[in-house]
This record gives sequence, structure tokens and C-alpha cells, in this order.
Amino acid sequence: MILPIVLYGNPVLRKTAAEIDLKDESLKTFITDMFETMYHAEGVGLAAPQVGKSMRVFVVDSAPYKEIYPDHEPFKGAFINPTITDRFGEDVPFAEGCLSLPKINEDVIRKSDIHITYYDEKGEYHDCDINGILARIIQHEYDHLEGKVFTDNLSQIKKMVLKRQLNDIASGKVHPAYKTKK
Repeated sequence: MILPIVLYGNPVLRKTAAEIDLKDESLKTFITDMFETMYHAEGVGLAAPQVGKSMRVFVVDSAPYKEIYPDHEPFKGAFINPTITDRFGEDVPFAEGCLSLPKINEDVIRKSDIHITYYDEKGEYHDCDINGILARIIQHEYDHLEGKVFTDNLSQIKKMVLKRQLNDIASGKVHPAYKTKK
């Protein structure tokens, strides 16, 4: 089922998400719905707060970046109760966008590598280093679980320049091609 994506201005995007009980029977269906919603909106990642649920889960599929980064091994999966324990490597700028902030794309500097622990959709525990574009996607989605959006990582001047666009999104003046709610 395609879920509506909440837009900038919705309070759920500013909450720190709660941990999930891995035994929750509805989790598998919710993850399936998140993937369907992400693909419908042509995203590469989607966090539970973006569909109105303050839960520590996000989904990613980095396959669309295979053409741009031929050495990248595409990854599709869910991250349940993740914790980024370290960010390291180079500072890398990249133009990010967000399904909750439609029509805004800005260069965000993030570390090239992360160390993360999480459970996948099968309930298996992972403790690993991730780098490259996948590390960026994960950091972006992880920020949503911490009540942040990518524009929080921009300079004050850039935020001032974007203020009108952000206000337009928050007031419902922006209408993306996918299902949304304020």
C-alpha cells in the first residue's frame, strides 16, 4: 500500500523516533509499504517519520546510483533500530533532495564512511562499516530518526535563502507528483 509522505512542517519530522519491538507483527507489512511508497515517489530512501510514524526504521535501495558510481554494489534493505556509532573518512559534498522537502536540492557535506549497528527486516543483527553513496543515503535517513532534515546541515545563509521555499512546503503550496499529507 502506498502511504502518504508527510511534508516539511509536520511535527513528526522533528521528533526523535522511538525504538521498535522486533516482534511486532505489523512490522513486515509496514516495511513492504515503505518500499512501495519509496519506489512510487522515485526515492532511494524513506524513513518511518516521513510516513507519519515516529519509529526507528528506514528503508533504502541504492540501485539507481549504479550508473553514476559503477564500482558501487547496490544495496536494498531495511534498517531497524539503527545506531550510527561513528562517522569518519573524507568530508564529501553531494546535492541531496528529500521526499518530505520536494523541489529542494542542496549540497550537503557528510562523512564518506560510517559504522552502524542495526537489525534487518529478517531480525538479523548487523555491526558494520559502510562507505560511499550508501553511507550518504543512510546518514540522510538516519537524520530523520533523530528529528532532523537535510537542510539542518546547511549554512545559516543558505537556510535564509531557502526560507520561502520551506514555508511554501509547510503551508501546502507545493504539490509533488506523489501522495502527501501536511
